[in-house]
Amino acid sequence: MSELIRAGLVQQRWTGDKDSMIAAAVEAIGKAASQGAQVVCLQELFYGPYFCQVQDTEYYSYTEGIPDGPTTKLMQEVAERHGVVLVLPMYEQEQPGVLYNTAAVVDADGSYLGKYRKNHIPQVKGFWEKFYFRPGNTGYPVFDTAVGRIGVYICYDRHFPEGWRALGLAGARIVFNPSATSRGLSQYLWRLEQPAAAVANEYYVGAINRVGVEPLGDNDFYGQTYFADPRGELVGDAASDTEDEIVVRDLDMDKLAEVRQLWAFYRDRRPDSYDWLVKP
Repeated sequence: MSELIRAGLVQQRWTGDKDSMIAAAVEAIGKAASQGAQVVCLQELFYGPYFCQVQDTEYYSYTEGIPDGPTTKLMQEVAERHGVVLVLPMYEQEQPGVLYNTAAVVDADGSYLGKYRKNHIPQVKGFWEKFYFRPGNTGYPVFDTAVGRIGVYICYDRHFPEGWRALGLAGARIVFNPSATSRGLSQYLWRLEQPAAAVANEYYVGAINRVGVEPLGDNDFYGQTYFADPRGELVGDAASDTEDEIVVRDLDMDKLAEVRQLWAFYRDRRPDSYDWLVKP
């Protein structure tokens, strides 16, 4: 029999305050779990607005410690209650003035497994992220969870193929890419880049985007959350481009072996010829 992992992605619009966003996320996780989801990923900076549309120190107040902050602790309880692995993108304060765009990973028994800090930080109109985040310093960790080895790559990271490959080389079977990306800027890339990464690295990709226009700017977040398989095909339909939605799909892990035997990209890599790529 095939090994199936039932996985969930949650896209949401900004509700207006942190507490209600967290409550909505907890409710969505419960709904995904009731549909049999074994692993669920939330959107980038899930409990806040996408405040990077402006540059204002007021939004430093959205930071928390990870794993010692209240949201991680709450979500550990939620993970244990539902028996589901959680990927939780949040705004992390390591120490005063040292802030990261981070995703915590919690296993199905509620244990904290670790974090990924976004490595590539944009600074363009409507995405003033260098004002808020230091570049990540965790490398590209892969987490051993109840559903196997998973990785995380956050939003703007997806434009950089090196991290995708690092996650594959480390054994990731599913890579989650929580995002906050807007209609005018990147929609033409949305169904190109992540399926291409799934093909090139022969794993599943879960691509998550928020929805709606938020009071801080005119970025129109277009949703269309989806899973791509290692052939680059969507697993079921993508989510709505305007409404909150929970995407739950069965991912056939046997397809990973089929594709790797067919294409053998990992066998045919030539790392001996790539060393100059990492020179500044």
